Amino acid sequence: MQNSATSPADAPPTGTGGPLDRFFRITERGSTYGREIRGGFATFFTMAYILVLNPIILSSAKDKFGEQLDAGQLATVTALVAAVMTVIMGVGGNLPLALAAGLGINAVVAFQVAPLMGWDDAMGLIVLEGLLICVLVVTGLREAVMHAIPQPLKQAISVGIGLFIAFIGFVDAGFVTRIPDAANTTVPVQLGTGALTGWPMLVFCLGVLLTIVLLARKVRGAILISIVAMTVVAVIVNELADIKSWGLTSPSLPDKPFAAPDFALLGNFDLFGSFGQVSVLTVVLLVFTLVLSDFFDTMGTVVGVTAEAGLLDERGQVPGLGRVLLIDGAAAVAGGAASSSSATTYIESAAGVGEGARTGFANLITGGLFALALFLAPVLTIVPLQAAAPALVAVGFLMMTQVRHIDWDRYDVAVPAFLTIVVMPFTYSITNGIGAGFIAYVVIKGCLGKAREVHWLLWGTAVLFLVYFAIDPLEQLLGIK
Repeated sequence: MQNSATSPADAPPTGTGGPLDRFFRITERGSTYGREIRGGFATFFTMAYILVLNPIILSSAKDKFGEQLDAGQLATVTALVAAVMTVIMGVGGNLPLALAAGLGINAVVAFQVAPLMGWDDAMGLIVLEGLLICVLVVTGLREAVMHAIPQPLKQAISVGIGLFIAFIGFVDAGFVTRIPDAANTTVPVQLGTGALTGWPMLVFCLGVLLTIVLLARKVRGAILISIVAMTVVAVIVNELADIKSWGLTSPSLPDKPFAAPDFALLGNFDLFGSFGQVSVLTVVLLVFTLVLSDFFDTMGTVVGVTAEAGLLDERGQVPGLGRVLLIDGAAAVAGGAASSSSATTYIESAAGVGEGARTGFANLITGGLFALALFLAPVLTIVPLQAAAPALVAVGFLMMTQVRHIDWDRYDVAVPAFLTIVVMPFTYSITNGIGAGFIAYVVIKGCLGKAREVHWLLWGTAVLFLVYFAIDPLEQLLGIK
C-alpha cells in the first residue's frame, strides 16, 4: 500500500549539487554533505558498541549440544551485516536509518532459542522470521498497520523512544545502574554505584554538559564534536591513570590497529532444522515472539527517527515506507544467514539525525565505517561508551520535544500516549510501549462507544499484543514449559 500523496522520497528529484545530491535529495531536504557526513559518523560512534556486545552475548551461550560460537568470527559477521544492510538502506530507502544486530533479539536467540536446538537451527529460525516479515511487507500488511496508527500515538512513540534512548545513554555510561539486591530495597536502580565515582563517570558528565551547551549555542556538529572531544579526553585520562572500569570498549591506543576478519560463520544456518529439535508449536511460538518484537521495534524506530528528522509527509507517514520495511526484513534474513542474529533498524540513528542527517547519504558513511571495522576494529572501537552516551541523552531531549503536539485534554488519546511513552523506558522495550499504547487505545475507544473510529488493523494488532504479553502463561497452559 503506497501513499497516494506525494512524499519527499517519491517527489521528482531536485538539487543543483550534482548526481549524488539529486539522487539522495540532499539539498531538497535542507541538508548538506557536511551534515550528512557528520551524521554518519555520529550514528556509527553511538552504535559501534554492538561490534563488542553482540559477540559477547552470542558467544557466552551454549546451544543444545554444548557448542559455543567464536567471538572473533561473530565480530566479523556483525560488522559485515551492519555495513552491507546500512548501505542498502541508504541507497534503497534514502533515510538516515542504520542497521545492525538487534539488542534484545540476540539475547532471546542466545538464551532462549539456542539451548533448545543447535546454533545453525537457531539462526535458521531467524532467517524464517525475516522471510515472514518480508512477506508481510510484500502483501502490504506491515505498511498498512503503520498507516493505521493515529497521529497522537505516532508522536507518543517518538517521545517514548526519546526517553528510552536517553535512559540507554545513562545506563551505558554507568550513570544509572541496577541495585545488586533490588528485592530488598525500595528502588530498582540507583545513581552510579550509589554515588558518582571514577574518571569514566567524569568523562560522561562533562560530555553531557559539553553536548547540551553546544546544542544551546546551535553549534554545527555539536554531537560529533562532543564525541570526538570526550574520546580524546578519555584516551589521555586512560594513558595517565590506566583505568580498568570503562566497560565494553576502552580508550586504549591499540598495539595493532589491524585485525584480520574471519568469515567462517557465513551461511551456517539450517532453515528448517528447528522442526527436528522441538515441537512445531514451540517453533510457531518462538517465531511469533521474534516477529512481533522485530516488527514493532522497527516500526517505532522508523516513525520516531523520521519524525525527528521532519521527514513525515503531510499525513504523518514515512516516505518510501514499503522499501524501508522490506530492507529491514531483508536485514533480519541477512543476520540469520550470517549467524550474527537478526539485524534491525537502530534507534541510535537518531544521533545522526540530531547532527543534521536527513538522507541515505549518511548511511554510506556509517556503513563505510562498519566496513572499515572488519579490518580496523581495534582503532574504531576505542570510543568508550562514556564518550558516546552523552549523544543519546541529547537526542532524547530533542525527541522529547514532540510531546507538545499531543492533545493532553483528550483522555482517549492522552492515556494511550502516556502509556506508550512511559512503558518504553520503564520496561526497556520499544515493543512493550507500543503494545501498551495500542491495547489502551482500542479498549478506551471501545468503552466510550467510539469503536468505529479505530482501524480494524489496530484491533487485530491489539489482540496479537495480548497474546504477546500473555505468552508465558499460554506456554504453560499448552504444556510447553
